[in-house]
Amino acid sequence: MPKAKRWKNCMSENLLVMLTVGGVVFGTIVGFALKAAADQDGWSKREIMYIRFPGDLFLSMLKSLILPLIVASIISAIGSLDLSLSGKIGRRAIYYYATTTISAVILGVILVTTIQPGLHGQPIADDKIQKATRNTTTVDTLLDLVRNIFPRNLVEACVAQYRTDLKVPINATNETSKYDFDISSSYPYGEGSNIVGLVVFGIIFGITIGKMGESGKPLLSFFDALSEAMMIITSWVIWLSPLGVTFLVASQILDVNDFAGLIRSMGMYFMTVLLGLLLHGFGTLSLIYFVCTKELPFKAIGKMSQVMFTAFGTASSSATLPITLQCMDSMGVDSRISRFVVPIGATINMDGTALYEAVAAIYIAQLRGIPMSLGKVVGVSITATAASIGAAGIPQAGLVTMVMVLDTVGLPANDVVNILAVDWLLDRFRTTVNVMCDALAAIIVEKMSKGELESADVADGLQEATELAHLRKGDEC
Repeated sequence: MPKAKRWKNCMSENLLVMLTVGGVVFGTIVGFALKAAADQDGWSKREIMYIRFPGDLFLSMLKSLILPLIVASIISAIGSLDLSLSGKIGRRAIYYYATTTISAVILGVILVTTIQPGLHGQPIADDKIQKATRNTTTVDTLLDLVRNIFPRNLVEACVAQYRTDLKVPINATNETSKYDFDISSSYPYGEGSNIVGLVVFGIIFGITIGKMGESGKPLLSFFDALSEAMMIITSWVIWLSPLGVTFLVASQILDVNDFAGLIRSMGMYFMTVLLGLLLHGFGTLSLIYFVCTKELPFKAIGKMSQVMFTAFGTASSSATLPITLQCMDSMGVDSRISRFVVPIGATINMDGTALYEAVAAIYIAQLRGIPMSLGKVVGVSITATAASIGAAGIPQAGLVTMVMVLDTVGLPANDVVNILAVDWLLDRFRTTVNVMCDALAAIIVEKMSKGELESADVADGLQEATELAHLRKGDEC
């Protein structure tokens, strides 16, 4: 391929990244210029709102995609699994993906609560988050999480989630425990969709469609088409991110007094996520690979270098899927395994995304000075896991699901701007981990399914021999 053509292809493939980085840089320049041009009283809240308005529209577009994208993707992915046909092979793949995703979230939570990157800058005060510090207890938060798993009304779950409301008694003193507060007799709801409940319903619905067999194919085709359509719309909205980022960054600079502190904390946040991805990719996944196969994974990882470079370059697990399947074939992985495990992993397994969203939500809470109780941490962990399952395999699709994770902590969607400056680069690292996990899954499942594969080969051989015997007998007649 001519050098000019390679350069042109490289530019077209990375155009979105370059525009996003350009938006961050331009927004920073505009923000500092406006900050320098302000009078002694600075910019008013209303003036900052005007500057942030295009960015708010971009965030509204992202939020509007959450429900159809998450629900359709989960139902489509789960419904495509033929557990009765695949048997142990399918269950092994699901167990592996569930284990790695949960491990990634736990690792991310441990790192962000230990390093506490959000405390390296001056906490940002905002009236919008007063509702996040409402009176509640850890037990109530955990019970609310269980209640939200089983919503009483799916339509209601699209716009509201259950939150226990504790009222301070009239005769309360400073020593009165929150456990002695009055619990509202009404059925209180907090603002924000009940994503956890909708995800659980989507999983159950997908399993049901899978068990319906042929009669469920039309319904599955509908959700397949809906999922594909939502991914196309998401890619359109993502292309608006450079414009939205410009105004969000500019308004954020005007609204922040300690900008140097914000940069310090963002650097710590970047290092926390990157450390988590490295530990998960070359620590957790390697350990799971060794336990399951009794072999070291580094030789296999070395053979997947093309896949990993493609994932880093495209920042899309879906775009890397054909390269991954080709790599699995060249490594001698049974195609019956790779063509079942890898596509499902590219759809529902996003370890890097799960880790990143858990770290980002808790980092922003630290930045805002909001204390994270055990219940909130558990809520963020579960929501980040659910969000990673429904995240589209396209560049920066984590921005869509990041909004709903912030809702779990009670933070406004505008706080996404606190991580946008480095999100484009972290997106490439977490996509690389996602794809590496999918490829290792195919190798692990194949090595653990040798017996089932040999039995299937024997059964296929017997069937072919029987059919051949029938044909010969027919020819003799």
